[in-house]
Amino acid sequence: MCKTVCRKAWCAARKGEPKPLRNVTLSHICTPDQMTRNASSATRVSPRSTLRRRLDQFGIGLAGLCMVHCIATLMIVSALGIGGHFLLEPAIHRVGLVLALVVAAVAIGWGAIRHRRAAPFVTAMTGLSFMGGALAVPHGQDEIVLTLIGVTLVSAGHVINLRAAR
Repeated sequence: MCKTVCRKAWCAARKGEPKPLRNVTLSHICTPDQMTRNASSATRVSPRSTLRRRLDQFGIGLAGLCMVHCIATLMIVSALGIGGHFLLEPAIHRVGLVLALVVAAVAIGWGAIRHRRAAPFVTAMTGLSFMGGALAVPHGQDEIVLTLIGVTLVSAGHVINLRAAR
């Protein structure tokens, strides 16, 4: 018998008991052959969870791009006076909101079904509401503030969703 405590492994000696919860350290001791035999099944990640994780990461990246767009637009248009016709185009904001909404709905909705926690969903939907509100106000400082609050909350929702899925 080795002195190593099993983590996320299923020992043959405990087959009759219900499976342990995720990330819970088991208190029994396994022999080295039991640990190697069960290690592959314990570390396997389903393709669905990696897809959801990648969608969350994409959502965080998309929120970051939105922040860069808002700040760059403010600086370029105010400092140089160019690019306003393209950077302030309402279609860019509508497409960004639709894309953020779809990614958040799939990734965070999928995560909420899996881990049954409401915090990622509520945080992201609050952020999407701020982003939607930014479309209703005229271009300017109010729009930028609402959008930055919204993308920060959506990004935080994705981060909470990633952490809750572990």
